[in-house]
Amino acid sequence: MELDSLEARSWISAKLDCPQDAITLTPLGGGVSNHVILVEAPGLRCVFKQALEKLRVEQDWRSGRDRIFRECAVLRAVRGILPLGAVPRVLLEAPEHFTFAMEVAPADAQPWKSPLLAGEVRLEWAEMAGHLLGTWIRESVGRPDWRAEFAGLTVFGELRVDPYYRTTAARHPELARHFASLIDECVNRRFSLVHGDFSPKNLLISSQGMMVIDWEVVHWGDPSFDAAFLTNHLLLKAFHRPAEWRQYQLAATSFWRALCAVVEPEWLPPAAMRHLGCLLLARVDGKSPAEYIQTEALRQRVRAAAIDLIHRPAANAAEAFERAFS
Repeated sequence: MELDSLEARSWISAKLDCPQDAITLTPLGGGVSNHVILVEAPGLRCVFKQALEKLRVEQDWRSGRDRIFRECAVLRAVRGILPLGAVPRVLLEAPEHFTFAMEVAPADAQPWKSPLLAGEVRLEWAEMAGHLLGTWIRESVGRPDWRAEFAGLTVFGELRVDPYYRTTAARHPELARHFASLIDECVNRRFSLVHGDFSPKNLLISSQGMMVIDWEVVHWGDPSFDAAFLTNHLLLKAFHRPAEWRQYQLAATSFWRALCAVVEPEWLPPAAMRHLGCLLLARVDGKSPAEYIQTEALRQRVRAAAIDLIHRPAANAAEAFERAFS
């Protein structure tokens, strides 16, 4: 059973013990790696999510569907360390179909990506993202049970290392040693819980705060990857709206200030800055190019900035923006 099939309605009806004609299904997209459907019925609103094996991109990109079970596990785990409402509650699991249901975000929620792309850059959202990331880094460090439960790096390899780092390195062999060094750090620096897809599209903002979704790449590893991943998305938005790049720079600075107010291993900022150039280059030359970097001229500007940051990592996020737009 696939959530985009005709039989999905009857299956969901049975799971919820609700008549089919009382259910409304609204596809939410799910990015490239999942089916996601909003289910509404009398007295109930929830989201069903199903992992795909073959991702919806032009190139052949696959990942084991059982990653959905780890996502359920981490959602249950982090509810105890993050603010109320910061992650959705798991409502049911259907292992036979690689599917689970979770509570829906508040009615006024939207991905932080949407206002960022429109040029609406509110620093309080950047600060909240930094605080949330810092909190689960700090609180997970002392959890050896999580270290064991989330130790596997298979999905991180399938959905991040291979499509972002190995693919991009193959297209830029002169930079391969830089990517290889970062892969080694991701594998060998096992410090805390890592989200693995900490981007504005997975941070839902509403009048009630911020909710972090899409934990399918979660693992125990190097948190500098998460910090660099979010910084990279803010930098990409600045390339999309270059006239307003200083606003995105301020957001990145606010994010880092909030993060470091909660937790700051001395190696974290420089480690993240080493990732930044490679992640930036991956969003034009990897398997998952940023859809809003549309023209070859713009891709070339991103490429040039990325290569500069790879050869000479910035001291901090503010410097990375200054160099990219100087």
